[in-house]
Amino acid sequence: MNPLETSLGFSTNFLFVPGTRPERFIKALESGASGVVLDLEDAVAEEDKEAARDAIRTAWPNFSDEQKKHLVIRTNAPGTKFYSKDLILAQELKVGCLLIPKSESLDQINGAAMILPNTAIIPMIESAIGLDCLREIANANQVLRLALGNLDLQADLGMVCDAQESELQFARYQIVLASRVAQIAPPIDGVTPSTDDLPRITQDAERAKRIGFGGKLCIHPIQVAAVQAAFMPTAEELSWAQRVVEADQASSGGVAKLDGRMIDRPVVLLAKRTLAVAGKHQ
Repeated sequence: MNPLETSLGFSTNFLFVPGTRPERFIKALESGASGVVLDLEDAVAEEDKEAARDAIRTAWPNFSDEQKKHLVIRTNAPGTKFYSKDLILAQELKVGCLLIPKSESLDQINGAAMILPNTAIIPMIESAIGLDCLREIANANQVLRLALGNLDLQADLGMVCDAQESELQFARYQIVLASRVAQIAPPIDGVTPSTDDLPRITQDAERAKRIGFGGKLCIHPIQVAAVQAAFMPTAEELSWAQRVVEADQASSGGVAKLDGRMIDRPVVLLAKRTLAVAGKHQ
């Protein structure tokens, strides 16, 4: 199986759940989130790492095959004393997708891919080193898409950002650009810390979509619907995408025209992705 053939490449929202809270696993899957991240890193205290792995290991056989398609495990950072055991767990469970925090090199990602040849990988960019090595990381083996760890990146760079995180706009642009050059799925934007400020989460998600992100990380179920709504194509966008695909099909792979304009391959690919995000796979 090609690890990149997963619906998580089209997912617009990813909901974190602490690995130590197995009673929340199914609730998260039923929240409407298109991806659920079982977290072994920030949400788990050092003394609870083993308990979190055990909780995921125990719960895993009870997930249906369909539910497993929406599950991601976030490991601890490469280089920590917990990382190797996290990879062993992922190998044991045949996890379909892994989120690797604080990714900083090609070798880190390729090393994980060697151990997990059937697992899609989402490197999380959270440091100056990771940002500096973006192109290499984006082109590493089995990378599905990139994710931004906005809070950790701010801390690593010594930034004091405004409410809109204007200071991180260039970093966001770099991540979008690196993803496009590597021809992987659009990246996933970082979290909005406020769990109950829905206007803020909507504004943050809409900003992410405008700059080219394809999804956003969520830390509370209440954020899921707002993020989903922000990333869903509008009726006008869907209509345009459908017409582009139909024009391309009618041309049988030749030069297509729509409304008097030539439709080239990148436009067709964008249209197909728009339909896929809306669940109208082509």
